[in-house]
Amino acid sequence: MIKGRVWKFGDDIDTDVIIPARYLNTSDPAELAKHCMEDKDPDFVKKVSPGDIIVGGANFGCGSSREHAPVAIKASGVACVIARSFARIFFRNAINIGLPVFESEEASEKIREGDTVEVDQAAGTIKNLTTGEIYSFHAFPRFMEEIIKAGGLIPYTRRRLEQLGAATEAPGGIVPPGHGTAMPAAADAKGGDRLAK
Repeated sequence: MIKGRVWKFGDDIDTDVIIPARYLNTSDPAELAKHCMEDKDPDFVKKVSPGDIIVGGANFGCGSSREHAPVAIKASGVACVIARSFARIFFRNAINIGLPVFESEEASEKIREGDTVEVDQAAGTIKNLTTGEIYSFHAFPRFMEEIIKAGGLIPYTRRRLEQLGAATEAPGGIVPPGHGTAMPAAADAKGGDRLAK
């Protein structure tokens, strides 16, 4: 369950608005967070609190494919983004870094800045606690829910490997249990595979 205060933005909020290109000389989440939505609302990072929610219009996250944009939003403390629609690459990047994003035309239209809303991911509903209205959103496939719960694709993959016991570290590569030869760790200078002896 996600519950927070809403910060409302309009249509076509692109990645240059979310995190201006002049700050892309870093990939540090804390640094990116300092400039989140800076060109749209210079005081956004001063006003936003952990657990708050962004509500946008159509085509949220359009523009370049930089992963910095959802990273900046998540690092600023925003718990999720609700929008009428998302640019596809932004949507996938958000899932991959563990930022929940929900598409709901009705929620995007009716929720106002300052409202408090509650998102029930299991039920697929968004409740506006300020007005009492309830909106629905398209539920994620199970594997995407698991990625978000894990905090992103990398921790999800790490956890899956640990659960499956599918690999153990070995000099020169990854050796699945029960196998005597390591998988290729890298290509050598001549383009061949360097294998563990």
